[in-house]
Amino acid sequence: MDRFMAIALEEARLSWAEGGIPIGSVLVIDGAVVGRGHNQRIQRNSAILHAEMDCIENAGRLKPHEYRKATLYTTLSPCEMCSGAILLYRIPKVVIGDNINFKGPEEYLQKRGVQIKVLNIPECIDMMASFIEHHPDIWAEDIGDQYHLNGSNIPF
Repeated sequence: MDRFMAIALEEARLSWAEGGIPIGSVLVIDGAVVGRGHNQRIQRNSAILHAEMDCIENAGRLKPHEYRKATLYTTLSPCEMCSGAILLYRIPKVVIGDNINFKGPEEYLQKRGVQIKVLNIPECIDMMASFIEHHPDIWAEDIGDQYHLNGSNIPF
């Protein structure tokens, strides 16, 4: 496994150990980790602290040219909110550990010039599937409910 995705997976495990949603993320520039984070919606009672948002926040204020050299690693396909941050900061590459349990607007990101690499790592897939199975109510509070209304896979 890629060493940066391994760090994102560590973050996902940390979130799960804290009682949160097991999603982790890492921001890398020039081969160095500049930010890392994990989903903290449960732990911090937050509406927006998805793993990618926590990671970008933890990277601090970067210069625009730094973001344009970055790669964002995430254990789960980014949702619309996180994809918006990727586009806002013009992060050119996203590496995804799982887009089986959830697939965000990856095609839209690609149309906007973002390079997407999907790894579908068994541990990422299994950890998220287990969380969704055991905590469907928590999953439905956020991303999950958007994509499963009336059995439909159409958001909103």
